[in-house]
Amino acid sequence: MKDISRRQFLKAVGGGVVASSALLTACKGGEQQSTANTQEPPKDKMTMRTNPNTGDKVSILGYGMMRLPVEDMGVDDSPYDQEMINRQVDYAIEHGVNYFDTSPAYCRGQSEHCTGIALSRHPREKYFVATKMSNFAPDNWKRSESIAMFENSLKELQVDYIDYLLLHAIGGDSRDMDSEETFNARFMDNGILDWLVDQKKKGRIRNLGFSYHGDVEIFDMLLRWHDEGRYHWDFVQIELNYLDWTWANEINDRNTDASYLYGELHKRGIPAVIMEPLLGGRLANVPDPIVEKMKQKRPEDSVAKWAFRYAGTPEGVLTVLSGMTYMEHLRENVGTYAPLEPVTKEENAFLMEIAEDIYNLKTIPCNECNYCMPCPYGINIPAIFSHYNKCIKEGNLVNMEQDITKLQGDPEYLRARRAFLIGYDRSVPRIRQADHCIGCGQCNPHCPQRINIPREMQKVNDYVEKLKNPNGTKREREAMEGAES
Repeated sequence: MKDISRRQFLKAVGGGVVASSALLTACKGGEQQSTANTQEPPKDKMTMRTNPNTGDKVSILGYGMMRLPVEDMGVDDSPYDQEMINRQVDYAIEHGVNYFDTSPAYCRGQSEHCTGIALSRHPREKYFVATKMSNFAPDNWKRSESIAMFENSLKELQVDYIDYLLLHAIGGDSRDMDSEETFNARFMDNGILDWLVDQKKKGRIRNLGFSYHGDVEIFDMLLRWHDEGRYHWDFVQIELNYLDWTWANEINDRNTDASYLYGELHKRGIPAVIMEPLLGGRLANVPDPIVEKMKQKRPEDSVAKWAFRYAGTPEGVLTVLSGMTYMEHLRENVGTYAPLEPVTKEENAFLMEIAEDIYNLKTIPCNECNYCMPCPYGINIPAIFSHYNKCIKEGNLVNMEQDITKLQGDPEYLRARRAFLIGYDRSVPRIRQADHCIGCGQCNPHCPQRINIPREMQKVNDYVEKLKNPNGTKREREAMEGAES
């Protein structure tokens, strides 16, 4: 075979592109980010935002308690490291962080308990606690079960009232139900939303809002209720980052651009709480060419800092959540927001260029939240997507639009092929790989990113088969044989 240059080869295999989700998954790891500045941040410079409904002075950095440290990162179901959680909460409060976001569903159901222990060691006026009505399972749609969930949140958090209570992940749907039916079953048919409004009147909830994932018609419906005076939303939690600002719907047509979500809240004066500023770590672990472009603009800043500055800049953003498993991440994020240097118009235009570069790299938009797990057929969905995205980032993904049979003798192709296949077997046991997906779709309703998981599993499996059998995947060969017969 004729020799090709490295540049030509990288073009052939698709080049190095956007990173995988964070290597450390929800409640086992954190939003992976490189720490560019290890200087200790000041204790009295945290940027604060005012909640117009209550006058609360809220730190622009919010602590997401969904990725708590464990005692042994290498052991499944390792106990959570309460001593480290306490230390990190102490550090956060000492440096001006006062918004702590948790849920009954986080960290194998232990996040509220661990958060309550850590926060209860501080005066109640030092922190605002946010938790959620996470009644996803049909058994929890019963009025009594949803009420019990709220009461248990108070108990686990060791508080008499919740500062910020959210209807968790509205717009998602359950199997065999559309999103409006699911919303009604969770909050309306059982009277739970009205019950929560009553709890607010009694002072047991100070701010009532919702977090949005999914069907934009439900988002619009709830805001219409707000306009009509049917229900008043004190705040709304949305996903916002520089990639999702204009590309969320292009990446996945089941998602909604952050520009629309933010715009609808801002024109109504509803404070926005921001989640996924790093897209689960993907915007902190971008390919080297993109890192170089960002370093040329601000040599001392990490790529994570760019993302956090962007998320905190818009007017009306109350706080930006980050799941910080490690002290170094907490320290860096405190430094970014103590104080916040807002993104300029020029920098905003630059980030929109970066977002387009990332969009053109076409990875699977998984942030490894693990909501899709466990798979009833044992498939390790996040690990499969993580390996696939990681190989794209490292230039170890072959462009299947070309005739790869012509690359069979090329050493760079062989290296990339070997790296993907061997790495796949090491990252994911064969019995848990994509070829075992039967397409049942039980995972789809649980994905906050609204990924069509069975479709992506088929894509990964076809890719693996193509690497193993350049003359066609099993599915392609069967289709061809059927046509010939």
